[in-house]
Amino acid sequence: MNCLRISLLTTAALTLSALAADLPKVDLGNVREEHLMIPMRDGKRLSAYAYIPSGGGKKWPAIFEQRYADITSAGSRKASAKWAGSGGFVIVVVNYRGTHESEGQWRGYRGLEWGPLRDGYDVCEWLATQPWCTGKIGTYGGSQAGYAQNYLAPSQPPHLVAQYMTDTGLSLFQEGYRMGGVTRPLRFANMGLVAHDPADSEALLREWDQHPDYDNYWRDEDCTLHFDKMNLPCFTIGSWYDFMIQGSIASFNGRQDHGGPQSRGQQHLVLGPWLHGGYPKSNKIGELVFPENAMFDVYGDMTKWFNHYLKGEDNGAEKVPTVRYYVMGAAGEPEAPGNFWREAQEFPPHVGGTPLYLRADGELKHTSPSEAASATSYASDPRQPMNIPGASFPGAKDARSFEQQSEVRTWTTDPLVQPIEWTGEVKAEIYASSTAKDTDFILRVSDVYPDGRSMLLMDYPLRARYRNGFDKEVLLTPGKPAKLDWHIGWTSIILNKGHRIRVTIASTGAPLYEPNNQTGGRQTMDWMKNAVPAINTIWHDKTHPSHIIVPEITPTQAHFELP
Repeated sequence: MNCLRISLLTTAALTLSALAADLPKVDLGNVREEHLMIPMRDGKRLSAYAYIPSGGGKKWPAIFEQRYADITSAGSRKASAKWAGSGGFVIVVVNYRGTHESEGQWRGYRGLEWGPLRDGYDVCEWLATQPWCTGKIGTYGGSQAGYAQNYLAPSQPPHLVAQYMTDTGLSLFQEGYRMGGVTRPLRFANMGLVAHDPADSEALLREWDQHPDYDNYWRDEDCTLHFDKMNLPCFTIGSWYDFMIQGSIASFNGRQDHGGPQSRGQQHLVLGPWLHGGYPKSNKIGELVFPENAMFDVYGDMTKWFNHYLKGEDNGAEKVPTVRYYVMGAAGEPEAPGNFWREAQEFPPHVGGTPLYLRADGELKHTSPSEAASATSYASDPRQPMNIPGASFPGAKDARSFEQQSEVRTWTTDPLVQPIEWTGEVKAEIYASSTAKDTDFILRVSDVYPDGRSMLLMDYPLRARYRNGFDKEVLLTPGKPAKLDWHIGWTSIILNKGHRIRVTIASTGAPLYEPNNQTGGRQTMDWMKNAVPAINTIWHDKTHPSHIIVPEITPTQAHFELP
């Protein structure tokens, strides 16, 4: 949409915004809150709330965030106003098309991208023309707002100067509606709660049903195919206890190595021992308490970043180390190695993979099996699934409540005789069979403390039909072992002497991972009306040496503290 049309619609947008229902009064200090209805290129308007510092007639840079979640809670409003007042920016929080008070049809992230609707682009350029704006724009936010930033960057709005992302994503097929090919229909059915018209959400789910595999439909919103069009500096934060850390790391590397000239070599990455979301990033994570040096002041760092790029301050924000990552150590063990920050020019470090083999009797060893035949079986019944509660990864918590369920199997090392560092990606190479044509495998890795706590580091599922790639389905031959390779997670940790390493495998873990009906049939919202039980088998013999591959390196004490 051109600037002339934006300016013609500005007055109408601001006037009509006054019709919005008044929000409950909240003390926002000396910051002014305005409800805006921002015009898009197709005439629809998006609901936004702007927080404008005091000082009549003065102009500030604007920083905006896009969400489908509610933007009118007291907490959200107070946080935005506080940052606006202390940082000297206009902070604008915008709801996605078709959600809450925003007009148009809810189609997930489709309106944010590089197609006929470019809502992020239009918001950016509209904000730049406002009388309180200097014309310099930044974006911020994580998770859904991180996705929005990756969708915005390839459209290259002229006034967008810099971005700041936390716990971000790149592809909804990989990090949203599906994980490892495992569909999540019940989770996304709840998206109807944010849609202006719940029928839009139902229609979107039906649309997804028509695209079970990674096809052109999903490629159309896969940011990894558009790094070359991302052309601006971005600061990215990832969290070790978050499955979406894969998106944060891939986004950094894609922009750093394959972005435009204003992107390559101008990215920064911080990885720390945190869960998904949250400002600031705390040192109290799940059931673990790390030293205070694990905390990270996101608002303070964002302010420094945007002061440099939007206000021109020579504050060194662009000169910090390219990569900083926290090497975790055992929590609550004062003499344990680890719990320090390391700086680098790239991530991950160049580390060869070290195999840890699943063995008979639940053992996990560095030596491969020699038995001619060895296997472990369990039942997988989608109508009676094992239980992983909640809708988010339960990292940094004791996983024994899952491990002790009847159809879950574990493999554990002997106590470590010396500390071992892992920094990088953990992968799995598992040989498995099933009496069914299709099934899921959920693999978890835990740090087992001397007192028996099995503290979950990572997990990730794989739907067996996608073992040869997500663009095609290859069903299992019942009873025949098949090789499954897949990503499990990222970490940097020094596993202390006396601790043990545990691998856990199951085929159900609801409601976090919604069950596979195991028929091999089409994956649709209602596919659980037909479901079959199965016996699944993990093979660990000479011919089928199931193992995980870990990024084991020699520990180093070259560390530093964040300023």
